[in-house]
Amino acid sequence: MRSPVSVGPAYDDAAMSPSAACAVPGCTDPAAHAELIPLCEDHLMVAAEVHGIGSGLSGPLPAPCRLCGSRLGVRYAGGHVCAVCEWPYGEQPDGELAPPRLDIVYYLRFGERVKIGTTTNPRQRFTAIRHEEVLAFERGDRRQEHRRHEEFAAERAGSSEWFALTPRLLAHIDVLTAGVDPWDRWRRWAAEAIAVR
Repeated sequence: MRSPVSVGPAYDDAAMSPSAACAVPGCTDPAAHAELIPLCEDHLMVAAEVHGIGSGLSGPLPAPCRLCGSRLGVRYAGGHVCAVCEWPYGEQPDGELAPPRLDIVYYLRFGERVKIGTTTNPRQRFTAIRHEEVLAFERGDRRQEHRRHEEFAAERAGSSEWFALTPRLLAHIDVLTAGVDPWDRWRRWAAEAIAVR
């Protein structure tokens, strides 16, 4: 028969009673969860932040993110943030400032062709382009777009912005996406641009 294994220091029953005070010297607040750890709410929050509930707990936000509209969030000891753009839940973006300029190079698929173009407003731009799928975004303006056109000149259809979907171009797109939805990436860039203003 195995002997019981001790997993920590022994606590006396009085300290673990539901009415026990916080174990921090000088604090007289009641322990929030004395049956688990004898700390008051404030000291539990501090301990959680110091210990690093740093990875957070994923789950739905109480309401959509005010910046990107996502419902997926991460809850930390200090509050919620959007899981897509990391905007602090409940914080209002400054509506008086114009939206930041965010130049992107996009990759749209239609059949076996890919359009490589640039825009600052992908949703509006894509309404004018027939496509089946948004494959990827990357940060960059017309200079970056021109570099990509030169890089994939062998795949280019004439002088257009359409390119054959070859394994080489597909490998480049896979590197850009790295498994992240292009729209999630765009929302994150938009949130970062707003946050640094």
